[in-house]
Order: sequence, then structure tokens, then C-alpha cells
Amino acid sequence: MTRAYTEVSQVVRESGLLHRAHTFYAMIGLAVALGFAGCITGFVLFGNSWFQLLIAAALGILFTQVAFLGHEAAHRQILASGPANDRLARILANGVVGMSYSWWSTKHTRHHANPNRVGKDPDIEVDTISFLEEDAAEARGIRRLITRKQGWFFFPLLMLEGLNLHFISFRHLFSREPVKGRYLELGLLVARFAIVLTPLFLFLPLGMAFAFLGVQLAVFGVYMGASFAPNHKGMPVIAKDAKLDFFSKQVRTSRNVRGGWWATWLMGGLNYQIEHHLFPNMPRPHLSRAREIVREHCRTLDVPYTETSLLRSYAIVIDYLNRVGLAARDPFDCPMAATYRRV
Repeated sequence: MTRAYTEVSQVVRESGLLHRAHTFYAMIGLAVALGFAGCITGFVLFGNSWFQLLIAAALGILFTQVAFLGHEAAHRQILASGPANDRLARILANGVVGMSYSWWSTKHTRHHANPNRVGKDPDIEVDTISFLEEDAAEARGIRRLITRKQGWFFFPLLMLEGLNLHFISFRHLFSREPVKGRYLELGLLVARFAIVLTPLFLFLPLGMAFAFLGVQLAVFGVYMGASFAPNHKGMPVIAKDAKLDFFSKQVRTSRNVRGGWWATWLMGGLNYQIEHHLFPNMPRPHLSRAREIVREHCRTLDVPYTETSLLRSYAIVIDYLNRVGLAARDPFDCPMAATYRRV
């Protein structure tokens, strides 16, 4: 399989799919900037009106689109040099989205190296939601009650994810662990929240300002979670001591979402999760062509290539989380524990 990755990489390089797509990202950046300009205009025109909640929802969508661009900059897909991409990613993450770039980058790098591997992928570590049966079995108190039906609670809980990301970012930056660019990130975060929050509480009634903030955070959290959840949840979990080559590990644990250009826009290119994991620095507009190359190699090598619709992927995630949650139930109520695929 190591040879398989070498072969597919060579085909991808010869196809020019790793070349930068400056025009594409310039157009996306312009569209997002116009979106923010429209929100500012709408905020001024609506004044003291509950139509402001429409602006709040639009901002939640725009902040997520900026997060996608920050993700791509962190993977060095946008600009020519690594340092330039890092600077752009830090500005977008901290200064626009309100999320610590250093925290996210460390976590995301670990995920890419070992997707769905027990003990190494931070994205399957226990939080409010348990992604592994053993974590669900150890749940206690309120978390145990949630875990029992966590599949159904997953998307409602995402409404709190935006607030959680902001909280984690400040906690990370105020922690004692070493943080590269700590004070720059703190400065960007403080400036970002000042710019976003000051107009709300200065020009809107208190209740409306909190409602605006609540809607914006809820839309942002759900949109972020709904874009990242279909990628790996419900795919095979790799045992801690399993030996897998890079190609098999990345393909078998990832899921693509069908839909073409609209899915690519909606999910910031994350709908091509298999290709993104194989070629993390490939620009978004080239992923669809890479998909054809990777699918053909997987077919030749008899490696499972998973692709489904967006709604079906959500159904898979919900079902998987509910099966994991069985471990949190009383064994007399549930005589058969769920069985999970481990490779």
C-alpha cells in the first residue's frame, strides 16, 4: 500500500492538482467580504428590529466560511509560502472567527496523522459526547444521561459548540503550556470580540443583543459541526496497536459526501475528505479531479472508498453515536453491547 500512495501521488503531481488556485481564493475572499459588508449594512438599516436575527444567522454562516478559509490556509493551500499561510490562518482564526489558531493547529495536526486511532486522534476523545464504547461506559451523572441518547442530542448540542470554541481558545491562551504567538493571538481575539460585541450592546436593546449573539453562536456551532461530523464519525476506528500504511489509514477512516459544486461550497471542500487527507495541501477546486484518480486506485487495489449523500451521512453519525451510547445504559436494559469495526 505504500507503493499505492507513491503511485497515486505521482499521478496527482503530474496532473498539476497541487498547484495554487489564487484566482479561486481571491473570488471566495471577495464574496465573503461582500457578505460582511451586507451584514453591516443590514444591521444599520434594521435598527431596533427583530429582523436583526436574520443578520445574526448570516454572520454565523460567514464566520464558518472564514473558518474554512483559515483551515485551508493552515494546510498551506492558499498562498505560496508556509509562513505567509500561517500568518493568514492566524488572522482569520483569531481575528475573524474568534478561535485560537495555535490550539486548533496542534489538535488538527494530530488528527490528520492518526484519524480515528484510539488514543491518538483528539477528535474522538471523550467530551460531552462519547465516540468510543469504553468512554460511554465510564460516563457518569448528567453526561451519562446524555450519552444514552447522544445521537439524537448531537445536533442540538452543536448549538453550544460556537461558545465552546471561544471558551477553549481563551483557556488555551491563558494556560501555562507553551504557546507560540500567545500575545498576538490574545490581542487578535480581544480586538475581534470588541468589534463584534460593542455595536450589539451599544445600539440594540439588551434582550435583543443577547438574542442576536445567541442566534449567531448557534448557527456558527451547528454549521461548523455539521460540516466536520460527516467526515469520520461512524467510519472504522483504528485500534491503538494496529499497523496500517498511510494510504489505507487515510482512505478507510474517511468518508466523502456527494453533491458536486454545491457541497464543496457548503462544506468548504470537506466533502472530499478522502482526498483532503491524502493530499492536505491540495487547493479546494482541485479536489474533485483528484477524487477520480483516487477512486480508480482504490478500485484497482480493492480498498473500500466510502461516499454517500449529506443526509445519509448525518443518519450514519446519529446511528453510530446512539450505538456507542448503548454502553452507558444499564446492562440489564441492554443485554447486547454494540459492536464496532476496528482495523
